[in-house]
Amino acid sequence: MRIVRPIVVFSFLIAFVAIQLPFAARAQPAKKPVSSEADLPRYTYAIGGTASQLLQSDPGTFAAFAAKVLVDVDATLDGYDVKDHSTLRGLLGEKLNILTLQGKNREALALIPQIRELQDKPDARLTSGLRVEAILNARLDTGKSDGPAFDAAFEKRYAAAVTALPYAVVGTSLKEGKESAEIFSPNIALGQAQARIDPAVAQSHTLSGDLASTLVSLRLFDDVVFPTKKATLDTLTAYLDKNATAKKPDIWSARDVSLAGDTTLTPVVIGIWDGGSDLSLFPNQTFTDPHPTDYDAHGLAFDLHGFLTHGFLYPLDAAQKSAYPSMIGNLQGFSDLQANVDSPNATALKAQLGAMTPAQSSAFLESLDLYGGTYGHGTHVAGIAARDNPAARLLVGRMTYNYKDIPPPPTDADVDRGNANNVKYVDYFKAHGVRVVNMSFGESAKDYESALEANGLGKDAATRKQIAQRWYLKDKQSFYDVMKGAPGILFVAAAGNADSDATFNDFIPSSIVLPNLLVVGAVDQAGDAASFTSYGPTVHVYADGYQVTSYLPGGYRVAFDGTSMAAPAVTNLAAKLFAIDPKLTPEQAIALIEQGATASPDGKRSLIDPKATVELLRSRVAKP
Repeated sequence: MRIVRPIVVFSFLIAFVAIQLPFAARAQPAKKPVSSEADLPRYTYAIGGTASQLLQSDPGTFAAFAAKVLVDVDATLDGYDVKDHSTLRGLLGEKLNILTLQGKNREALALIPQIRELQDKPDARLTSGLRVEAILNARLDTGKSDGPAFDAAFEKRYAAAVTALPYAVVGTSLKEGKESAEIFSPNIALGQAQARIDPAVAQSHTLSGDLASTLVSLRLFDDVVFPTKKATLDTLTAYLDKNATAKKPDIWSARDVSLAGDTTLTPVVIGIWDGGSDLSLFPNQTFTDPHPTDYDAHGLAFDLHGFLTHGFLYPLDAAQKSAYPSMIGNLQGFSDLQANVDSPNATALKAQLGAMTPAQSSAFLESLDLYGGTYGHGTHVAGIAARDNPAARLLVGRMTYNYKDIPPPPTDADVDRGNANNVKYVDYFKAHGVRVVNMSFGESAKDYESALEANGLGKDAATRKQIAQRWYLKDKQSFYDVMKGAPGILFVAAAGNADSDATFNDFIPSSIVLPNLLVVGAVDQAGDAASFTSYGPTVHVYADGYQVTSYLPGGYRVAFDGTSMAAPAVTNLAAKLFAIDPKLTPEQAIALIEQGATASPDGKRSLIDPKATVELLRSRVAKP
């Protein structure tokens, strides 16, 4: 099974469902250096029953479990020399969650300024922990954790904190927070535990540090956060309504460049290495092999286990095809909620989710991954990559993403087959004149660990780490070798959506360094860092990755978020450069993109400027 996944964001899930890094460890006599995620320890917790039963257990039972996790979190903080900000935020955040559940309000409050100080983005530094902070202060104000007096104190504290925030900095973050508060529910939390954690526990009767952290987060949501939903939504709605006319500037329309009408262009083949693309939407921008042999006329495809297959789109069965049109409305509803648009789709989505049982919510989220990821992601990416470029010729390198809550068990054979296919993809790209390849996908050793645990494989978390590292190192070497072996192709990779250092987390391909690889992070319409974007020394440029509208199969238009959307904006620019001057090398194209870019408002990121970059190239081409 290919462990790679599309890098698109469904933001309401981030805070509570995303699997955390494993931060549990026994105390060590001296601090151990930590230079990458692989240096962090793993830990395993034995539990009786199911994870969902533990999630719903009496306070004493869950407190005993959480106390064990806290001991190991403290041991990691004390025993490991962790300098990575994202990792430290995760450690302290997990400790904050447990102390809040324990009612240790002052100790928990003391952690919030530390977490904010470790935030690398201005909006996160202002908003991190805001809701929990108001809860903790309300407890101290009233001596209670629920009831009318507590509710009033929470709303007063939260409203005062939110009202004081500068909209220009935090507006997007608060919209995302409102979307999460509107949608996420105890039924969704329980559904996720039942679908994603229970199967692993059923086989091993243990929890890894990853899943233990997730379970703590879900319990905190159920017991502490969800009861403040009404006051939270009232406050955020009032704030966003008040600032409805104070829209953030859009820097991208002024930077756009279209090659429409230019008759001097050279056709440029763009490889969309992704989950497949609906090429019928791009009839004049599609690559066609005049003499196809083993592969299709428009590219090549492999299934989930790496075996050769055919078709430029993942094949839906009859039931999935029937459900697809209604799911488009749901995807648009999510987009509207994130943009704080009270549309019919958003209203219908909220009503639908609110009526779901835990099992129904889990099935719904799985279908979201199917239609928005496995089936639709590559088409959305292709639409961005080909935009305003009549010389673009899209070629599909289709891989198959898993969308099931429990993935197939990874094996040595699948890993080796996938890496052999990397060679086949890139050999095909080279043989058919591809100039630029978009890679809006990623993987890490942690993905292998999660898949192993989900299938009950490996006796404990430490064993799974060893197996995953072996596979991960094979994968990384494979991607490095195939890209290095294609020096005439520019590879454009998405940085990742983990709000962390892609290099520290050993993310593939965005942690790789090569002269013909350009890694792209995401910013919003104003050029401010997206809340989700990964970063680090390998991420050289940033592009619009927030509420980017493009196609889904069938011609539907929906806005998605993610570095998956930022990367093809750079692929688009590179393809325009090659269309204007086909003699450009990948290194020259990268240099032009970086030279034309401008600094972000805070000076920390380099934002692409397609118009300036194209003008730079045209001025050089015009010189005698």
